[in-house]
Formats: sequence, C-alpha cells, structure tokens
Amino acid sequence: MKPALLALTLTALLTPALSHAASPAVSADQYAKVLAGDWRAPENVARDGYRHPQATLQFFGLAPTQTVVEITPGNGWYSEVLSPLLKDHGHYIAAVQAPTVSDYARKNEEKLKAKFAATPAQYAKAQVLEFDPKAPSFGKPGSADTVLTFRNVHNWVLADTAPLMFQAFFKVLKPGGVLGVVDHRAKDGASLEDIKHSGYLTTDYVVKLATDAGFKLEAQSEINANPKDTKDYPEGVWTLPPALTLGEKDRAKYVAIGESDRMTLRFVKPAK
Repeated sequence: MKPALLALTLTALLTPALSHAASPAVSADQYAKVLAGDWRAPENVARDGYRHPQATLQFFGLAPTQTVVEITPGNGWYSEVLSPLLKDHGHYIAAVQAPTVSDYARKNEEKLKAKFAATPAQYAKAQVLEFDPKAPSFGKPGSADTVLTFRNVHNWVLADTAPLMFQAFFKVLKPGGVLGVVDHRAKDGASLEDIKHSGYLTTDYVVKLATDAGFKLEAQSEINANPKDTKDYPEGVWTLPPALTLGEKDRAKYVAIGESDRMTLRFVKPAK
C-alpha cells in the first residue's frame, strides 16, 4: 500500500467522520434496534457479518438529521437500515435508474417501492428518486449531507458512466459533505481490462474518479476487507457469494471464502 493511503487508513481506523455532522452521531442503541428490526429480510441479516453496517455507517459519519442519498440501492439492503435511522429527523433518498433505462431497472424500482409500501412505519418518509445514468442528477445542488454507494462503481465503469456519476455526486452535496464508497478491491496494478472482466477495482482508480470530480480523499478503512479473497476466479467477483455464479460447482470453497475484499473510502467535498 502506498504511504499516503496507509496513513489515511491508520487514521480512519481510529476516528470516524466528524467534520460534516452538525448533530450527534447515531447512537449504539439506535443501531442495535434497527439492525434487530423485524422488517429486515432474513437473507439480508445473514450478510451483516460481511457488510458490517454499523461500523461502515459510523465511518461515513452518519447522523440522524442528515439528508442521505443512496445510489442504486438494489433490493434495499441498506434501505432497511438507513431509512429507519433517518425517518424521524433526517431524509433518506433512494436514487434508482429510471425505469425507461431497462426492464431490469423497472423491475428493481417496482420491488423497492413494494418493499417500502409493505412497512410504512419504517419507509413512509423514504423518497425514491429516478435518474438517467447518462445525465445523472440527484437533487437540488448542495442539498445532500451524504451520498453513499455500495458495490456499484464497477458497474458504472463497465457502462462508461462513472465520471458523470461522480460529478453528479459532487454537485448534489453540500460543501463539507461526504461521499462514502464501498466496492470490490482489485490487486494493485490491475489493468482497466482486468477491472472490466473481474468486477474488482483498484483503489487508485476509484480515488482518481472522485478526485477528478473535485473530491478530497479524507480516509479509508479496512472494515470490509477480506484477506481470504484471492481475486482470481473464473467468473470474477460474481463467483463468490452472494452471486455464486457457478452454482454448485466448488460452492463450498467459495462460501468458505465469503464475500469479496472491499475498499471503504470516505471522500469530502471541500468547503471552498
């Protein structure tokens, strides 16, 4: 690891984000109640050991009064945690690709809205915001405290939309706002073609996408690291759980490895 990134990592392991949170952080009791909530899907709860939601959100500096935009939340794994934590004093926005983009996008939005409707006590104040990935916008400029994205950057790299996405994140955030990124981490030196085939991204590549958009890398963490991940599988990262693309072939081997090794990066929009 490069010296500068090592220093950032060591600092991050000791201190969560504090600079942009005007109110107290989410308490341990609040996290405990939400993570134990009966609205959470059992298959999602089973992944807590790989995704470390409390430690990850603490690292990103989540506060209950913030406006938080989660980018392409998929089946709502983090929605189950974020929306209940923000529903009383904050604002949770689930940004999804417009249904006109693809049938996949349409079905995803329908499922997410059905999830929200099924448990109004937790999701009544959650907002679903549609965006065009070729011209993304995530709300009024300077309106969000935090933008979060979990395991999505590799998809934007494949679609050649990543620079546009990071520019849109920068625009919607307030000065001092935080961009939190979690994604599959490639070995240092992996080529762009390696990245596109495997789904693993180099940390340097993601940092460049963010800094080119105007962000400053504030810290990184090993919260979501997995040293057992060798990153050399026949179907790339999708060989591992939860996708297990190879089906029953060597299933026990890949289940034993677990989910991918992941970078966890905290960027900040400079105050000036």
